Amino acid sequence: MTFSRSASRSTSRSADVPPTSRPGPAGPLRSALRVLAMVACLPYIALKVAWVAGSRIGIPDGSGLLDHRVTLIVANGLSVLADAIVVLLALLLTRPWGLRVRAWPLGFPMWAATGLLAPIMAGYPAQLVVAAFGDADGGGSGPAAEPFLDAWVFPVVYGGFIVQGLSLGTLFALYAHDRWSPVWAGRLGAAGSAGLASLVGPRVRVAAVAGAVLAVGPAALHAAWAAGSTVGLPARYLAEYHGDQAVVDLVRALFLGVAAIATLCLVTDRPAGRRVRTALAWAWVASGAAGCWGAYMTLVSVVARVSSGPMDDAGKTPTTLMITTYAGEMITGFLLAGCLAAVVAARSRCLARGAAA
Repeated sequence: MTFSRSASRSTSRSADVPPTSRPGPAGPLRSALRVLAMVACLPYIALKVAWVAGSRIGIPDGSGLLDHRVTLIVANGLSVLADAIVVLLALLLTRPWGLRVRAWPLGFPMWAATGLLAPIMAGYPAQLVVAAFGDADGGGSGPAAEPFLDAWVFPVVYGGFIVQGLSLGTLFALYAHDRWSPVWAGRLGAAGSAGLASLVGPRVRVAAVAGAVLAVGPAALHAAWAAGSTVGLPARYLAEYHGDQAVVDLVRALFLGVAAIATLCLVTDRPAGRRVRTALAWAWVASGAAGCWGAYMTLVSVVARVSSGPMDDAGKTPTTLMITTYAGEMITGFLLAGCLAAVVAARSRCLARGAAA
């Protein structure tokens, strides 16, 4: 995103949006949400730091997490960094100095945070339903003989994620409404307004179509795994695959589909009458979910493959098809996010020209 809350004099410097109402001081609501978001990070960060340091708190004997020490350190190190960024974002969205941050340095980490938290917010409640009414081993615990993590870890970690997502998402919505609301005003295909399809060039539309086509492969595989297919899954993964993981795969397939559809709506300016902000919101969240979770899983899987020795059980390491699926998911998410950014930048330029006229 490339917009500015400044007058046209500053448009050439940072962004391309005519001035809107300046975001006000934090206020009681935003201050409370900031504290809530930061406090919700503490249990997760503490647990991950302990694991990186060698502690096995919450990790039972026989857990797959113990198979690859290097993978554990890399995955948890990245997780700590991501949660630390949530703390920084909570401050940025509520402090006066946050108003001076340009759009891109704020937009990218916020897009990533949204993408990483949204599938958890959607998936974990569904996992609880599956555990209550379906698969008795749902919720991520795995087989009784070799649980993945102790049962108490999941409500602590995922409960914290949900609180982070709600508080940080609300803060960003308030901040973005104050600073950039003209960018997503109006409806798709609105007569008399600058149509979205006319604002972006054919390259963006081709890229959006390519991203939508590319999404089909990873989405189909995630859906197939959720439905019970075993293609491309290693033996150890299959042994621990239960209703909770099926929910994860189904949610990731859905986010891929939503990202493709919402982005296509934006670049084609269809269907007419739908709110621009709705399509932007869905494209933002879903492309972030696909891109960031795909990137995370690709990195973790590649590290697991590289760190596996010749004597390691092949049934414990991610397969080539799994890595390819995660990589396709990552590329799809980032490609569609690029199309979203192009649409937002084009609308910003259009608004800036209108303000300068």
